[in-house]
Amino acid sequence: MTTRLIKHPCKKNLALYLGRQVFFTDSNFGTSLLPFSIPQSMQVGVPEVTSALFAGSVLLLVINQKVYVYDYEANSWNASIGIEHPISHISGDNCCYSGNSFCLDISKSIFAYLQGEQVSQANIYFSNTWGYKFQKFTFGSQTDLVGSLGGIFYFHSLSQVGIVVAENNKAKFRYSDHPLNRNFGLPFNYTSTLDILLSPGQRGILILWDEKSLMVSQNAGQLVGTVAIKEGDRVLHASVSELNLTIHSVATNENELAVLTRENHFYYGSLGILSNFIIKFADQDVWSKGATLMFDDPGILEILTPVPDALHPAFDFQLCFVNIQEILMDPMLHVDVCKIELLQGEFEDKMYTIDMNSKLELSALMIPRPGKSPIPIVTVSNPHSLGLQAITYEDGYTYDGNTRHRLNISLKQQQRWGRADTNFMSSIKQPTMSTITLDVANKEISCVDLKPLTALISLGCDQDKKLVIQNKISACSKGVLDPVALQDNYSYIIERASYDPNFLGQKAAKDLVVPYRYDLLGCPRLVYYDTPWQPVVELWKEGKFQEFIDAEFVLLEVNGLFTYTYSLTAQEALCTSQPQNWSTVMGSTGHRGPLAWSRENYVSCHEPNDNAPLMWPHVPYEIMGGSTSNKIIFDQRNGIYIFFISIVDPYYSYCHLKTTFSVYVYGAFPPSVFPAEMTIALLTLGILLAVWLTYMVPKTLHTEVGNRLKQFWVGLSRPCKLSCPCLSRR
Repeated sequence: MTTRLIKHPCKKNLALYLGRQVFFTDSNFGTSLLPFSIPQSMQVGVPEVTSALFAGSVLLLVINQKVYVYDYEANSWNASIGIEHPISHISGDNCCYSGNSFCLDISKSIFAYLQGEQVSQANIYFSNTWGYKFQKFTFGSQTDLVGSLGGIFYFHSLSQVGIVVAENNKAKFRYSDHPLNRNFGLPFNYTSTLDILLSPGQRGILILWDEKSLMVSQNAGQLVGTVAIKEGDRVLHASVSELNLTIHSVATNENELAVLTRENHFYYGSLGILSNFIIKFADQDVWSKGATLMFDDPGILEILTPVPDALHPAFDFQLCFVNIQEILMDPMLHVDVCKIELLQGEFEDKMYTIDMNSKLELSALMIPRPGKSPIPIVTVSNPHSLGLQAITYEDGYTYDGNTRHRLNISLKQQQRWGRADTNFMSSIKQPTMSTITLDVANKEISCVDLKPLTALISLGCDQDKKLVIQNKISACSKGVLDPVALQDNYSYIIERASYDPNFLGQKAAKDLVVPYRYDLLGCPRLVYYDTPWQPVVELWKEGKFQEFIDAEFVLLEVNGLFTYTYSLTAQEALCTSQPQNWSTVMGSTGHRGPLAWSRENYVSCHEPNDNAPLMWPHVPYEIMGGSTSNKIIFDQRNGIYIFFISIVDPYYSYCHLKTTFSVYVYGAFPPSVFPAEMTIALLTLGILLAVWLTYMVPKTLHTEVGNRLKQFWVGLSRPCKLSCPCLSRR
């Protein structure tokens, strides 16, 4: 008996009409349409749609308890895979800030479930591929929950998964992660199955309704309140359920709400921060079984009704436009004039990223009507992750004498403000998101054109950040290597006794020829082998130097060279637990190579860890930076080393900051064939023998033995003199 109209929140011309027929339009119902149909090869029985959702560039439909994906750009159909149980509903969201990978990922997340199942035994499926492929999903405490499943949603505005649990005509939301996973949201009436709409814009606004009730939540279900009916400033009814009405259609956008009943009553309201109410417009004959509502633009509502054509299978659409602002000027409605003339900010409808230890400054301008003093309110949808501080002050006057009010807003992680209890804050290690909204307290419903200013804040990786390894002294600048030769298909050989392709420190079976990528590595940094060395790591953003990085990082030679060690041991690094190293990390992750160790699996040895007591204090400490002065010590070997570096400190940045660079180690003499101890001993004996001979030979020549020795040498030299005239003349 009710109809649904689902509009794409980002592509306003796309919409899906659900009634006795289904219509899909890419022209906002500006043309005649044939009823939407599923390919005959996929049809089983009479197709019945119970849920539908736009997800990015595809349309998802639940047809006969199965999920199908319609790619409207390619005009192709696919059946979702991975779902093994009946499904009645799907849920998801869309982010309309183009050009940001974090925003685009929001539309990938889809839940599929059977509404009304017992929560503890419900078969819930999750997809991060726009619904093409699903996998089984288990909510954290699902087996302990008592009641039926009213729905499950990914609240990106709160960075939480929320599940609706209904029991005994009451329902409440349960959340997945700290700190909200400790308690339920406040209960609300659930006398029949509610349709739950996510308002566009990631503000956490939910519209919950059925034929007899209408409720709104401003914070993703934590608090759910009824929608009052007002006339002027007077509340006529605290909720819609007090009226003997049957709701037929509900429409919402980022800031507005419209309701059409079967009794031909039409209601309109705004989704304010402090209160939610609707007012009744004059009755008109607009209701029919096929009628539905949709917002075309802010303040412009359309009442849409399909009209069959007697001579053609296509349907036309009767569009009745309602100019909300014009109707609100009717004095019979007793609506106050908007007390704000201007509310603007450069951050409106934009997306920002706040990385760890970063800060964001925003500003806005508000101009009230003369004699009015509206109160601006700044809110964030996820206060567990994002904290704010706002300052407002008078900033001059307009040409007609109105006061200009400037509002400065400072945003950073809630954990960095130092004002909130740890039980209130979410985990700082995990990236989250939030929406910031600037509105006016108790704003009049007539402020149709002055919608709240919103911006999406990603508390996560700033993609513009990158690592740069300082290279003030290179092998090329000192003439050790020729940059021209390095660019001419240069390659070098690593001896088999110096590397292990499996990164286990074992000798390889053969030598390795390594081509040098000058285009990626540039000229190697020059390092003397006998000097402990540590790279100087710099953080750059958008081509500009930001700071020197002193966070903890790890190095690994990408070709498996192991002819180096570290200057500190675990004990010397003051570890209280057994530190990680490349061998243990690769063993635990099952992944060989530089990417095995990152900020996700790094565990500091300076924190107590009962699972890894300090049992081997003399092993090398393989983490550099941070509070230690750990350095690399190279073996007696000259040559090129190509290092992979990764910042593993989970409190420095949400990004996987990593890069690859090269060094050239010089100054090492070839290793001796004989042991150094033997060489020193022989050299010492030779010196002592020479000293002894210097003393003994002159002394011996003056003895009888010395005279005999002289006569022996004279006799030995006489034949030489006879055979050599030059010697005989002498």
